[in-house]
Amino acid sequence: MTEPFPILPQKAVSRRLDSMGVLLSGLCLVHCLAGLFLVGMLGIGGGLLLSPEIHRYGLMLAVLIGAATIGIGALRHGHKLPLALGLAGIALMASAVIAGHGTAEVVLTVWGVVLLAAAHLVNIRHNAC
Repeated sequence: MTEPFPILPQKAVSRRLDSMGVLLSGLCLVHCLAGLFLVGMLGIGGGLLLSPEIHRYGLMLAVLIGAATIGIGALRHGHKLPLALGLAGIALMASAVIAGHGTAEVVLTVWGVVLLAAAHLVNIRHNAC
């Protein structure tokens, strides 16, 4: 008889969370760029797309997933590059939330999510070893 909820190996769970982190980083990037286009070019969606709550919740989710995967991965495999990239990305994203709406927010967010996604990808590679 098989178990209804098989226990996944720790590496598999970490890989799935890292993959989710890459996906969420990509969605954040799309949200940011789509927001610029829709609000700046078309003048629509400002209330929803520019809501500060979306950015705060996104940052909290990024910190939780990043800590769970990149932090634990760095402890397991000993490579510090994913940790450095992840911390830099989260710091830039936090700076964007503090900066408020405008060019600085966009630049900080885009660079932050790119660095965080890169950290997750490097972490996946090191965890595969």
